[in-house]
Amino acid sequence: MDDRSPVNEQLRRLPPVDRLVERAATGTDLPRWALLASARDGLGAARDGLREGSGPVVIDLEALTARVREGARRRVAAFPRRVLNATGVVLHTNLGRAPLAPGALEAATEAAVGYSDLELDLASGRRGSRGTRISELLCALSGAQDALVVNNAAGALLLAVDSLAAGREVVLSRGELVEIGGSFRMPDILGASRARLREIGTTNRTHAVDYERALGPDTGLLLKVHRSNFRMEGFTAEVGIAELAGIARRAGVPLVEDRGSGSLIDLRAHGLPEPPVQAGLDDGADVVVFSGDKLLGGPQAGIALGRREPIERMRRSPLARALRVDKLTLAALGWTLRALAEGREREIPVLRMLLASPDELAPRAERIAGGLRAAGWPGARVETVGAAVGGGSLPQHELPGPVVCLDLDERRAGVLAARLRRADPPLLVRVRRGVVHVDPRTLDDEDVEPLLRAFEAASHDGVETGEPGS
Repeated sequence: MDDRSPVNEQLRRLPPVDRLVERAATGTDLPRWALLASARDGLGAARDGLREGSGPVVIDLEALTARVREGARRRVAAFPRRVLNATGVVLHTNLGRAPLAPGALEAATEAAVGYSDLELDLASGRRGSRGTRISELLCALSGAQDALVVNNAAGALLLAVDSLAAGREVVLSRGELVEIGGSFRMPDILGASRARLREIGTTNRTHAVDYERALGPDTGLLLKVHRSNFRMEGFTAEVGIAELAGIARRAGVPLVEDRGSGSLIDLRAHGLPEPPVQAGLDDGADVVVFSGDKLLGGPQAGIALGRREPIERMRRSPLARALRVDKLTLAALGWTLRALAEGREREIPVLRMLLASPDELAPRAERIAGGLRAAGWPGARVETVGAAVGGGSLPQHELPGPVVCLDLDERRAGVLAARLRRADPPLLVRVRRGVVHVDPRTLDDEDVEPLLRAFEAASHDGVETGEPGS
């Protein structure tokens, strides 16, 4: 390249890193490490853009300085930070799924500050097991012979398959080769174990005879995967746990059920189509695995319930240590399980939100609507709208309730949603066809005032608040 080319001239105009950091540090208390990382990124992007001609490049020193400061502030900001969830999606994966109950947070804090009896039997003074008391709680709630907790549900499934079917085949219906969040697919999870996947049936129909024909000397276990994040309707067929348990017993192999989302209380009594996880055990599954931070409402964890022998095999696996949970998770999960055992499920935020009736939510919705009208959004009104449970739970089941609606249009709704995400704390709303929805189900009463401040700031920040087309 000609040293006198316009691109090289512009590259020479870029300041050295140290000079840019010194300028950006002036008048701020931003740490040098954050400024340095931001300056390197900013200058690197500018150089790449100039060389590739990929778009507009900032080479003005003042603009570069401002960009470095902005990048440094982003680096030093707390992460993850608290946000207000007004989407109505209770188990919002992007927002961390289940929020912890205050009691669970207090239990985790107590375990974190100072030392704890994590692996000590205080009565004997000897080393104990970190999982014993949690296993006892889980068994008391579910009726299982034994229980094990690992870092997440995918880890629990991986551990079960690797421990019980290493070097052998795992028989699974093609209709259950699901993909979970983050593009992780069931064949990929199973492929990470030492077992081999044996697909049977078709996408929409699998019969008992398909399982029976697949059985052989290489069969390690039968796997049933609950389609918790989608629903299949029409010309379909699948084999239930009870029938599969009979096939597994006759073949002398274990049956594992992956529930995905799982509840230890019967949500059907509250109008939600989700049986408790112990139903799988009652029907004959040897091991049932599910998430701790979905319908259970606790911290991220993978829970395995089942017969003593297969759970013990999982516990003895070297992989179990790699997947084990820390003291904070155990403390928060323990509090959550005790709350369930004592009938205090309404103290668990996820269950309180799921079980809230429209009448319970109406006062908060009216308060939000009235506050929005007073803050310069005259079109705020309350309507009955359905929201998804989220987190791959209860597919296609909507939770109807009062929702505050603002009729804008696609452009203004998008602008408003973006402004609200930049509020402090950030506020997440749902947008459907140019209508902004503010759902009180996923908010607490103390969230209303900061929500209204965020909307008031947005109305003063160039977002039109009138009717569509105004």
